[in-house]
Amino acid sequence: MIKVKDIVQRFEQFAPPAWAEKGDPIGLQLGSLEQEVHKVMVTLDVRPEVVAEAIAEDVDFIFAHHPAMFKPITKFDLSVPQNQMYAELIKHDITVYGAHTNLDNANGGMNDWLAELLQIEHTKPLMPLRYPDYYKLAVYVPVKAEDHVRQALNAAGAGCIGEYTGCAYTAPGTGYFVPGKDAQPTIGNINEATAVSEVKVEVVVAARDKNKVLQAMYASHPYEEPVFDLYRLENFGTPYGMGRIGTLAEATTVTEYAKFCKNVLGVDHVRLVTSDPGRLVRTVAVLGGSGSRFYPQALRQGADVYVTADVTYHTGHDIIASGLSVIDPGHHFEAICKSHLQSMFEQWSDENDWQIQVVSSKINTDPFSFI
Repeated sequence: MIKVKDIVQRFEQFAPPAWAEKGDPIGLQLGSLEQEVHKVMVTLDVRPEVVAEAIAEDVDFIFAHHPAMFKPITKFDLSVPQNQMYAELIKHDITVYGAHTNLDNANGGMNDWLAELLQIEHTKPLMPLRYPDYYKLAVYVPVKAEDHVRQALNAAGAGCIGEYTGCAYTAPGTGYFVPGKDAQPTIGNINEATAVSEVKVEVVVAARDKNKVLQAMYASHPYEEPVFDLYRLENFGTPYGMGRIGTLAEATTVTEYAKFCKNVLGVDHVRLVTSDPGRLVRTVAVLGGSGSRFYPQALRQGADVYVTADVTYHTGHDIIASGLSVIDPGHHFEAICKSHLQSMFEQWSDENDWQIQVVSSKINTDPFSFI
């Protein structure tokens, strides 16, 4: 039977937790990673009405873009609607997981989905590129133990480079040592200088796998005291970054592009911040969620229009003064993630024979209405 941890493990290969912004409370929100899963519901928000929907749908696992718990609970007073919602989740054995800015930062994630919908082509990250945390492990083993140790490291997750697994580099050499009086050497004798034909085995290790790989190294190595080097790599792996910026196939005006955004995003309105609604638009930046504070980055990257949400009054004035135009469809425009998440989990379910049902919440959680 598939468990929450199996689904989470696969998702975190796509959008590692380390890619989340500092302080973002992503991950397991409530419940257990050991929960068996028959039915998953994907949603933008975890609100009481969404939980009621999940209960009615007999859902075991809610996967949300916005974490359910942005603030810790100090008193579990059930007269508070949010707390009552948590109680209902516990009562009905529903586990909740939140993937927020790690999904925003992921290649092929939220901001790529938005860029595709908004017909932004030839995209690159809006914010400065970052690289995942990787280490290089070099361990010295006797020749006869080389295959055993290397295979153990690979089995623990080491040696993954892009679409390649089982990667390693080896080089022969000679190891010298003198076992002390309390040593229990695999090779050599107490207080005698020993020379051994060894192989240096080098593998790359993702930060998330570091402890597991080191445990595998110690468990598989024949020496009482394995000799190894472990150091951090810079600018290794696939870079990632928040937001996207690119170009439109055909230039249009600020006003016409704002109307286009309103239509394809399926929102009731957009707020337009501009001093020149007739200005031609060729380069567009987008950042899902509350991205107005990053408008200077859109300017530096040469954007004509920046699509993001939650622009405040005074920031709007600063944007107009800067000459940039901003289209604000409201934070709920991230709801496009639901269909993409559903498709992604269904694909993984087919590939891994999970035999789970994946549904998308039909509840509109936008707190704003317009009259």
